[in-house]
Amino acid sequence: MSIVVFDIGGSSVKYGSWQGDVLVGKGSFETPKSWDAMKNEMKSVFDGFAATDSIEGVAISSPGAVDSVAGIIGGISAVPYLHRFPIKAEWENLFGVPVSVENDANCAALAEVWLGAAKDVQHALFIVIGSGIGGAVIVNRQLFKGKNLFGGEFGYMLLDGENTLSRLGSPVQVAERYGKAMGLPDGVADGKYLFERATEGEPLAVQFVDGMIDALARGIYNLSVSFNPDRVIIGGGVSVREDLIARIRERTAYHLNEHGAEAVDPDIQVCAFRNDANLIGAVAHFRQTAG
Repeated sequence: MSIVVFDIGGSSVKYGSWQGDVLVGKGSFETPKSWDAMKNEMKSVFDGFAATDSIEGVAISSPGAVDSVAGIIGGISAVPYLHRFPIKAEWENLFGVPVSVENDANCAALAEVWLGAAKDVQHALFIVIGSGIGGAVIVNRQLFKGKNLFGGEFGYMLLDGENTLSRLGSPVQVAERYGKAMGLPDGVADGKYLFERATEGEPLAVQFVDGMIDALARGIYNLSVSFNPDRVIIGGGVSVREDLIARIRERTAYHLNEHGAEAVDPDIQVCAFRNDANLIGAVAHFRQTAG
């Protein structure tokens, strides 16, 4: 018996089959433009796996504010046709097996709790740093989603009178502002470009990266004194940059010491899973709910 897994993103849908304790048959297809096209693509993948193995269920990682009990995806995302209808029921009718669906950042956190960087702790915060900043709250090894499913939406945190953590701490958004300040054509300055220019010593790039690191440290400071978790886990593209993670740790400690909260000692770690995190976490969610 295996579980077919999908991770729906704005540009592509990744998939695989969880067999025993490993993810096999991994692949992807371009995110379709319509719901009908999405169902056709997903059914084709499902049928391919079903031809060689019996399928226990389907586990799905999705953008948006996922009400996994009601089976409806609220909020907004880069895949607008997924929202505000009984999507889980349609998927179960499509596949003919139990289906679970959970928010993508929550899935990534569940993967870390199950098999990754939070497998040995009770309480953790998972911060995903990308085009915006999302995350998840883990209490007693369980997701805490909140009354309105906003638990873990750390990017909405205000860091000053008008700027959110997403605006000041996302490498994508910081790089866009850097590009405009330098008069570069749209699309030239992405996170990688910004970091490279900062490493070369370009003064404005250094200033922008410093500001981004400070914003992330302030966000972790706020979360640390609010939740005092066993561990803070950072995911997203910046998690591969050990130099940045070290500077975030250092700057967070500075803010804690500066404001008399030096007794709070957040254990800031990087995620164990990268591209497969959402798929593995979707399996964990299926086992907790549908399985």
